[in-house]
Amino acid sequence: MINKRLLIKNLLAHNDESSFYDKKRQLNLHTKEGKGKFVKHICALSNSNPSNNSYIVVGVEDHDNEITGTDFYDDSRIQNLVNAYLENPPKIQYENVPFPSLPKDKVIGLVTIHPNNKPSFFKKNVYTIPAGAVFVRRGSNSIPADLADVENMDYRNADTVAQIENGSRNSIEHTLEGVMDFVTNRHKDMTAKYKVFQELFIVCWAGHKKVVRGKTYFSRVDIELINEQVKLFYSTLDEVSIDYNEDTFSITEYVSLGLNDKTSYYPLEEVSIRFKENGYYNIESTLLFEPPQYNRKMMHHIYNSNLVLLAKLEKGVPLSEREQKDIYNLPSTLMVCYLNGFADAKRKLIDAKPLLKAYPDGNVYVSFKEAMRILRKMKYDRTAQGE
Repeated sequence: MINKRLLIKNLLAHNDESSFYDKKRQLNLHTKEGKGKFVKHICALSNSNPSNNSYIVVGVEDHDNEITGTDFYDDSRIQNLVNAYLENPPKIQYENVPFPSLPKDKVIGLVTIHPNNKPSFFKKNVYTIPAGAVFVRRGSNSIPADLADVENMDYRNADTVAQIENGSRNSIEHTLEGVMDFVTNRHKDMTAKYKVFQELFIVCWAGHKKVVRGKTYFSRVDIELINEQVKLFYSTLDEVSIDYNEDTFSITEYVSLGLNDKTSYYPLEEVSIRFKENGYYNIESTLLFEPPQYNRKMMHHIYNSNLVLLAKLEKGVPLSEREQKDIYNLPSTLMVCYLNGFADAKRKLIDAKPLLKAYPDGNVYVSFKEAMRILRKMKYDRTAQGE
């Protein structure tokens, strides 16, 4: 098994981006421009490496390779984004890789683009990229090309990538160090446990434990597949239940939603990791979320109140004590409004990002990111179902 932390270090050791890997400070998948650029790089790397994996490393400074980190991004549904815009899309995988030098809530993102036996090209317009566009990699640049260029692409990277991957294989030493670091260093203030699956895989998890009506829940949860140095789950807000047997580890995530200080927990998603005897594992996600529905007249009042609150924030008007509390709940409230039929609420929330990010209390921006994460999950789930 490949230790993803070692793999990232070995990729960065090449210093410059190449035809088989790219590096980004962060991803911006909330705008058409950001989606277009991301899919363009996926297209170019896939077409330039028909016989080997290619990679995008996220959370690294471009000029000096400094590992600055990025937010935990838990959506395997990123594949649906690529499928939506590319014909013959490659299979891709996004993983969150922790580094000792980073805070607990920061990781390095690793996008793996698997070999594709057919040329990829855009099947519809996005941002300034027209349908039919083809891209390949030349050095550190993703440039337009013809399909003929892709079909004649050589295989010069295969040996280099194989050497990098073989030099990133895990060892007993790396595995034991990973378990000890997780349990005794990073989470010594929490309940931390581990479980071995199929005598090959070790899953560690930690969180603040509580029991409600006989059911055990965890908050501030961190779950990591030690063998590959990959975070499977991280959250500072939600409640999570954990179940496992001899070959399966399941995480059910709950979100707290409500209006007027009356909140309830709603199941959001179940993620099951199934470990196999042949050294492989599958991750299956099932969206469970059924948003709460409220009286339309009451929702109109709440929606307008939040728009007034945003206007005050934009104008720099001092907020009352009650309004300071409401601003923390504003992202989830606008999300509930959107899920109750107020179509403009989502756009209002996205447009408010700079204001919420600049707010002195950093928890407000955390609340914004949490609301956007839930909306993204729902959007990609509908896309996967063909809606």
